[in-house]
Formats: sequence, structure tokens, C-alpha cells
Amino acid sequence: MKKQAAMTSDWIATARTLSEALPYLQRYTGATVVIKFGGNAMGDDAAMTTFARDVVLMRQVGVNPVIVHGGGPMINDMLERLGIESTFLRGKRVTDLATIEVVEMILSGLINKRIVQAINDQGGRAVGLSGKDARLMVCAADDPELGFVGRPEEMNPDVLTRLFEAGMIPVVAPLGAGRAGETYNVNGDTAAGAIAGALKADRLLLLTDVAGVKDEGGDVLTELTPEQVRALTDEGVIAGGMIPKTETALAAIETGVRAVVILDGRAPNACLLELFTDHGAGSLIRAPDRHPRRS
Repeated sequence: MKKQAAMTSDWIATARTLSEALPYLQRYTGATVVIKFGGNAMGDDAAMTTFARDVVLMRQVGVNPVIVHGGGPMINDMLERLGIESTFLRGKRVTDLATIEVVEMILSGLINKRIVQAINDQGGRAVGLSGKDARLMVCAADDPELGFVGRPEEMNPDVLTRLFEAGMIPVVAPLGAGRAGETYNVNGDTAAGAIAGALKADRLLLLTDVAGVKDEGGDVLTELTPEQVRALTDEGVIAGGMIPKTETALAAIETGVRAVVILDGRAPNACLLELFTDHGAGSLIRAPDRHPRRS
């Protein structure tokens, strides 16, 4: 009897959660959400399965998700196995011809197809591509001294909107094509921001290994304006690896993204918590003239 009562209580809680989520499900119907997926969650099978299930649920309720992934640790492992030495300049990897071939193999092959398969295993219809496909992301050299490291300078997102119309979930490897046909490796956050901007996405979710942007005392700041982000950066509160993410957020907002959220991708159902609950997750950055978090 106690077991049955506990099960009934769980069912009631589940039904209540679904009922409370209704306004948010309605709010995001037809919305485009770009998700940068990476960090520890990408290398853990259980976390990958949970993430894939969440993405399929988003698509099922009418959201148009786009997944953009990274893959630095796996690239490092393969370069080491092949005996290709990495050199760094100002903290960035110099990417020569041999390195970019490995980068493309790992990103477009191993990692991209693993994410596609995980989503398909949960009942979704995922399609893997890179920024080279259909000239989605045309790039120029970010710094000639770094070799084949690129920055997006022209975006052609029609291929993504066509996939949305067909009920597909795009999974994008952060590679771009140069105007002469060369391949460029693009920072995953940068690629996600550029894609979100080109789509005028409702949300850009940057999944990372920390809970969000923190104040001087270590507490997560749940909502920020671009002006506050710049001030915290100038004060040194936002520092280190968080700076590239907040810079991506600011650039995305300037190009028309409604809001950017930096959140902990290790937390179970982090994306669903952010989109479909009143609580939200992580740090939301939006222009002050745009609507509050939950509208």
C-alpha cells in the first residue's frame, strides 16, 4: 500500500508539473532555440541520452532546436594518438593543414554522428552537417598566424529553416568554408552565436561546466543586461573562460537574438528547466528593452 501511495504521489506531481509547464510550452511553440552542447556532458553516455531526450521533447512540442557542438578534448586525444604536435600562440592552437584534417574528421565524423545517433535513438529525426554545408558559415582567417582558425563573416541559414520545415533537428559541427574552398575550425561558442544571430533565435543556450555568471561572492546572477556584463568584465568579476562566453552572448544579442542563457550542462534536464519552468536556469543576458525572462 505504501508503495502504491508513493507511486500515486509521483504521478500527481508529474501531472502537476506538466500542467504548470503549459504557458511555457505555448510561449515557445514555433520558437528557434540554438544550443551549444559541450563540456563534460558530451563525453558521458548517460548525460548524452538525457540531453537527446530533452531535445526530442522540445521538437515534439513545437520548438525548433539547433545543436552546435564542440569537441576539443577528443581532438586533443586524436592528435596525440597520431603524433601530431600542437603549438599555441597567445593561448590559441596553431592549426596547420595536418591538424585541420584531424579536426574535421573528429567534429564532422565521430562527434557529430554520435549526437545525431543519440537524438535518433530517442525518437527524433536529427541531421548532421557542418558550417561548410550549403555555405551555412563562410569564414575568413581569424589570425593568419593561427592557420586554419576562422571567424564567420557570412551566414546562409536557409538550410536550417528547410530542415525545420521538414521536422528535422539540425546538429552542426563548428567548421566553416573559406571563399577559396579551404576549411576553417571555428570556436564552438562563436559558431553557435553566429548561427543564432542569423536565425534571429529566441534563445541561445550556452551549456558549460559552471552554473552561470557569478558575482564577487560566488553567487549566480540570474539576469543581466549587456551593460552589466561589460561593467563586471571591466571590474574583473567576469574573467577567464567566462569572458569568451559573455562576449558571444553580447554579439548574439546585437545581431537580434532575443536572449542568451549561460547554464550548467551537467545538470539534468537543464534546457527544459530553463525553457519550461518559472525557475529558469543559469544566467540570462538580454537587452533591457526586451521582455522579462518568462514572457
